[in-house]
Amino acid sequence: MAAATLGEVPTKAFDTILTLDFGSQYTHLITRRMRELNILSEMLPCTTKIADLDYKPKGVILSGGPYSVYEDGAPHVDPAVFELGVPILGICYGMQEIAWRASPENVIAGVHREYGHSNLKALKGDDAHVDRLFAGLEDSMRVWMSHGDKLGALPEGFHTVAVSDNSEYAAIAHKTKPIYGLQFHPEVTHSQNGTQLLKNFAVDICGCAQNWTMARFLDQEIARIRDLVGPEGQVLGAVSGGVDSTVAAKLMKEAIGDRFWAVLVNNGVMRLDECEQVERDLKQHLGINLTVIDASKDFLEGLKGLHDPEQKRKFIGGKFIDVFEAEAQKIEEAAAKSGKGTKIGFFLQGTLYPDVIESLSFKGPSATIKTHHNVGGLPERMTNGQGLQLIEPLRSLYKDEVRELGRTLGIHEELVMRHPFPGPGIAVRILGEVTEEKVRIARQADHIFISEIRKAGLYDQISQAYAAVDPSRAVGVMGDKRVYGYIIILRAVTTTDFMTAEAFNFPWDFLQRVMNRIVNEVNGVCRVTYDITSKPPGTIELE
Repeated sequence: MAAATLGEVPTKAFDTILTLDFGSQYTHLITRRMRELNILSEMLPCTTKIADLDYKPKGVILSGGPYSVYEDGAPHVDPAVFELGVPILGICYGMQEIAWRASPENVIAGVHREYGHSNLKALKGDDAHVDRLFAGLEDSMRVWMSHGDKLGALPEGFHTVAVSDNSEYAAIAHKTKPIYGLQFHPEVTHSQNGTQLLKNFAVDICGCAQNWTMARFLDQEIARIRDLVGPEGQVLGAVSGGVDSTVAAKLMKEAIGDRFWAVLVNNGVMRLDECEQVERDLKQHLGINLTVIDASKDFLEGLKGLHDPEQKRKFIGGKFIDVFEAEAQKIEEAAAKSGKGTKIGFFLQGTLYPDVIESLSFKGPSATIKTHHNVGGLPERMTNGQGLQLIEPLRSLYKDEVRELGRTLGIHEELVMRHPFPGPGIAVRILGEVTEEKVRIARQADHIFISEIRKAGLYDQISQAYAAVDPSRAVGVMGDKRVYGYIIILRAVTTTDFMTAEAFNFPWDFLQRVMNRIVNEVNGVCRVTYDITSKPPGTIELE
């Protein structure tokens, strides 16, 4: 690969593997495995038109999916993928898509479904081209299968390179072209040697350089920001105290210095003493010029009567922009009076890659899980060339990459490891309508929960934790009297990428201690529950 040109977007500056998503629950793991190998990977819907790409990937991976490729309405990839002239790897449904395109009769419904572990046998021969995918791997290994359909015949021009007990075509390779298919899922940890196989594809077959690191990304992104903003451009930044906005703010300060204006909006649904803590962290530790705006009354008033989570998110997202644009005007007016003529042209957000993925919706395998306030809740003027223009330097990063970037920027570990806090704040931790009473209850319960987690030394073992308020009430007995109080839902999860998550396994005495404190110290609460739902099927936040 030629040296990365500073100032370009990541997919132009780094060798990139394009992953086209057919709706598999494992698809995002493909991009994760690539990035663990220090290779940039971008995930896009399978309906993506290749002509719309502004870069040429080094290779393409077609993911698995829940459909049968031969059914009416099944999703199919843009045929131009096969005209890119780059290596292609089809996984499960992706392999069947390759075979189906050669001839629809190649894919059939399997007599026996194959889910879970399976013994795979690689058929290595004299054809070096075919064997490259399994180079350096054992001839026999356990892999993870998840399919009902399978190949009934080899596509013309292909060889079989691996078999399993139920799949006579568990892996195939074209005789002369770098096109490969796998019936199993190498991206999941259950597949032995799966990461090494993906490395064989990306590095040895596609020729990707393993140089996707946060140190290189930092240099590239600073140059890109400077080029985008210009020598006199001004940027207004939304900060919340969370790791995403903190890292984004520090990055912007490094890129343009005092031309960056950080703004924290007190929206009335922040955690206990949140604004004071953020002001200390950003001003004292990071030296960022921070303005705190108290708009709590406006937000709480606007949330009245809103019960649907999408309505709440979109109201908060839109109101945020109104407040920020008003602040930008104040800054410009003050600068004009001083003769500086400052013009705010950009608006910084800490949008992450999982936010983008979860907010995608297209006709085909995926549907919108939820609209993130910083992806789908923005007014149209923010994306049509009017008003402040969005600048999102973290948009291509996962959470663990953001944390590593924060360390590279010199942000202290306590801030880097701080649990995420959603932009809509406590509003999406109060099920249904938001009221001042419920905000008080959520704040106090959350403060107790997090304090006990820190006291027990468990904070860094947990990826995200909070207390939420259920709008229904339950009967209880307190002080020999009947009470009718709210129910607190505790949630704590572990995850590496926030695309999947598991509930944290607390000791029973810990949960009892937290319950006792909450029902005794938080007026209006009589019951406490712990949510053990994984993601999927649940999401990390309740709304």
